[in-house]
Parts: sequence; C-alpha cells; structure tokens
Amino acid sequence: MAAIEVTGPSPYTIHIGQDATSDVAGFVKSTGARKVAIVHQPPLGAVARSIAADLTALGLEPHAMVVPDAEDGKALGVAEQLWDQLGAAGFSRQDLVIGLGGGAVTDLAGFVAATWMRGIKVVQVPTTLLAMVDAAVGGKTGINTAAGKNLVGAFHEPAAVFIDLERVYTLPEEELVSGSAELIKTGFIADPRILELYRDGADKHWAELIERSVAVKASVVSQDLKEAGLREILNYGHTLGHAIERRERYEWRHGNAVAVGMMFAANLARGRGLIDDSLLALHHEILTSVGLPTTYEAGAFDELHQSMTLDKKNRDGRIRFVVLDGLGSCTRLEDATVEEMRAAYEEIAR
Repeated sequence: MAAIEVTGPSPYTIHIGQDATSDVAGFVKSTGARKVAIVHQPPLGAVARSIAADLTALGLEPHAMVVPDAEDGKALGVAEQLWDQLGAAGFSRQDLVIGLGGGAVTDLAGFVAATWMRGIKVVQVPTTLLAMVDAAVGGKTGINTAAGKNLVGAFHEPAAVFIDLERVYTLPEEELVSGSAELIKTGFIADPRILELYRDGADKHWAELIERSVAVKASVVSQDLKEAGLREILNYGHTLGHAIERRERYEWRHGNAVAVGMMFAANLARGRGLIDDSLLALHHEILTSVGLPTTYEAGAFDELHQSMTLDKKNRDGRIRFVVLDGLGSCTRLEDATVEEMRAAYEEIAR
C-alpha cells in the first residue's frame, strides 16, 4: 500500500494499493463517525453493500444512497435529494459521507458533505481511472448548472482517499482511454516520465502511472489548495475541454474533451513560439496512441469561445489559458486574441 500525503490546512492521506477498499471501514471508525452515507451509482451496489457490511461489523450505521450515473448525478436536484436523506437519517456534524464511484459521484458527495451543516467529513473511494487521478484528489467539489460545469461548488478536502488498484483491471477500455487524458496531462505539465511509460504501454505500468500522477496533483494541491496560482496548471486542456463538454451537453467523456483541449492549448503555445513543433507533435503522438481524440467539429469556434468566457480562471474579462513553455513546464497566456484562438482552433478542426 502506497501512501501519498497531501499537506496544508487539512492534511490527509491518499492510500493506493490492491484491495484498498477493505481498509475504508476501519478508517471511518477511527474518525469517530457514527452514521455513514455511502453515495454511489447503481452499478456499484455490490461494492456499497460490502463496505456497509464492514461498517456494520464495526458498530457503525451505514446508509446507502444511490444517485444517477455520470454527469446526470451532478445536479442540484440530486444534491437536494441527498440533503433530504441526510436530514431524515439524522446526520450530525460528527458523521461522514463516502463518495464511491467515478468523478461525478466524488464531486457530488464532496459537495454534499461540504454543505451539510456547513461541512462534515468525506472519504473518497474512486472507482474509475479519471476519478482516481483527478476528481477524488484535491478537495474540489461541485455540481453542474445550465451556466456551465462545476461553477457551483466548494473546496472541501477529504478525510482520506482510498484508490483500489484492482478496480483498474476491471474497467472497460473506454474508461481507461478517457481517464488517461488526466494522467497524460500531468506528464506534460510536471512529470515527463509518465509519457515514457505510456509509450512503453500503459497496461504494464498502471500502478506507477497512478502513483506518479497522484503525486503530481498532491504536490500542487499541498502548495495551493484554492487555486491562487500554482494549482491552475492542473487545468491544462480544461478551458476548451469544459466548453466542449457543455456544448455536447456532457455526453462527451471528460477525458476526451480535455485531450482536445490540450491539443488546442499546444497549438496556441506553438503559435506564440512558446513550444516547438516537436513538443506539439508529441501531444498528437501520445494522445492518439491511447485512442484519445485530438480534433473537434469545424465551425464550432464561436460557440466554444463564448463558453470559454465563463471559465473560472478568467480575470477582467480575459480568457486565461494554461500553456506549456517546455516539457514539464507551464505558464499562463492571458492576452490571447480571438484571432490567435481561432487560428489554434483551425489546427484541430476536422
């Protein structure tokens, strides 16, 4: 079992190992919680029941709370239903929420925990690759609204995260492909060894890939929880990516949208002379090698540009992009013109 520490105002440990799920109940018991909400998607009912049995054996009171799959669960109405269930069950400030599932569930569970009685503990148990290396780590929680993705949320660090490596080998191919975008992102912004491992074949290196990617995020979050500066690098590819997700009504997988967003950002950086042709080409090589998209619909730029103006990183009405200025090195681009953005988009338009 690997343990990666996240430091800061509310330190916690990310546990990574085989059968890590079996350690969840013992940790929850140690927090002093009595009642435990297990927020999960329908396909994870058996896992939720197993965790509930472990909790019951330790004298705790589990409450399974089922939510819709994927982004359908990240809605205000679903959060309201969970608040009602917590109230009906008499959850107090000493009690705890477990987020069991993909990134949408960990985001939702974290948000509900952050807002119930102004904040109760949450333990994240991610079951998809994307959630393991991104959504469940870092303390960002949120729901989607008509205005955009994750515009309503809170910073609420988990009490712990448990990443069960056995689940990686049960995931369908499309989940591994989409989740790989966030791992590859951390390779480009901070740890190029991740890209080397992908070149050698991710299937041979999942444990190391996950540990390295989580370590990058843990290091960044430890230094900048609330995205005052450094943490913005974790948004590489996300400015256009979130706009694509909104345009697709969240029917595109997050990782697929981020992959296209990284290609866009790389072209923007190349246009400014911040990176060379070889680093731009490396984006295309690595992303396509795992089956991620690198292009998007021609003629959609104006709509996507309007959506990007709502990005949370923007300041003074300017769209701010995270771009590379070298392999493993990032900077901000705060003065990109519409013409530059359009030119970069034309390079990825199909």
